[in-house]
Amino acid sequence: MKKAILKKAAITSVALLTLAGGAGSAFANGNDKHDDKKDKNKHEINLQFKDEKDLKWALEYIIRLASKGVFNGYEDGTFKPQQKITRIESIVAAVRLMGLKDQAESQAEMSTKLNFKDADQLVKRYPWAVGYVAVALEKDLFTETDTIIQADKPASRLFAATLLVKAMGLDAEAKAKVNSHLDFKDADKIPAGSVGYVAVAIEKGLITGYEDGTFRPNQQVSRAELAALLGRTDEQLPENDNDATAITGKLKAAASNGSIVVVKSDNKEVALTLDPNVFIFRDNVKVAATALKAGDEVLVRTYNNKVVFVEVTKLAAQQPVVVMQAGLFNSFSLNAQGRVATVSITQTVNGTTTALVLNVAPDVAFVGDTSLLVNGHAVELVVINNIVTSIKVLA
Repeated sequence: MKKAILKKAAITSVALLTLAGGAGSAFANGNDKHDDKKDKNKHEINLQFKDEKDLKWALEYIIRLASKGVFNGYEDGTFKPQQKITRIESIVAAVRLMGLKDQAESQAEMSTKLNFKDADQLVKRYPWAVGYVAVALEKDLFTETDTIIQADKPASRLFAATLLVKAMGLDAEAKAKVNSHLDFKDADKIPAGSVGYVAVAIEKGLITGYEDGTFRPNQQVSRAELAALLGRTDEQLPENDNDATAITGKLKAAASNGSIVVVKSDNKEVALTLDPNVFIFRDNVKVAATALKAGDEVLVRTYNNKVVFVEVTKLAAQQPVVVMQAGLFNSFSLNAQGRVATVSITQTVNGTTTALVLNVAPDVAFVGDTSLLVNGHAVELVVINNIVTSIKVLA
């Protein structure tokens, strides 16, 4: 039961970011930058945005979700992270990603009657969205007291939080928390009837407050902000019914010849070809494929049999750097416990003599006749990550 709820929540979370162009383009005719009549389940993956420099902190969230084919940005190649979203965009997206697109469009083809005061405005402005609103009503995404749709009204943080909780089927839980104390400076701006929804949204990690202690319920939601909110629940996201698939595991080796090999949890190896425009995030930074290391734990998303997105979820254990140092023994220094702390040797390279002082491991190993370890005697040091682990006295 819990998994089903989480899956439903995740679907709806993703749905809110399915803004493939906004009311002025992608949603204007009900299509998402492709011809739905040709292939209703075909989604085009686009991970290259002309305004990438403006995405900044939200870039990883946006690309992670875009790699699932959830949204494509605008037809002019931009994502427009600061653009605000409207209520109708959120409702349509929620219904689509809940897997109810066909049902919504079937209802749109029928003479569906909507009992909202502004239903005529919806029909005139967004006739293709009538079925979506009808399905949203059936799925209780509206309240019993809603009398208007307000399609063009910007979606607020409160609206988004409430929509998420309703889509999760947590109405009862939200109503049970109606008398919860919300520890926000502006808690008085949250309607009494919405307190439980905000409490549940916070509890489920769907939305958070701001560093200044406010919630800002009436603040409009931008596309980038919404991407960040969705990114926090990304691990709950199920796979969509499209050509994008997810693979998790460890890299067998660094990327080579435009491909990677992932070892999955069942120890099966999968060889994957990297798309020329693949987005890779390692250590929270966008990097080139050459930055991938053997042993990196990764989340890989493919589209049309090519890797379009790689997120390193856990860095590979750092491989020890082993260096051999040879020279003439100079001296030791001791720590407070009387153990060797550092060793000094001299090295002569191309006629130039220099002194080298290195830290010594507490359990350093001595090899050879230590009675010969006097000033000027030849030694070899094994140095691992800049720490001497072995001192060999040469005969």
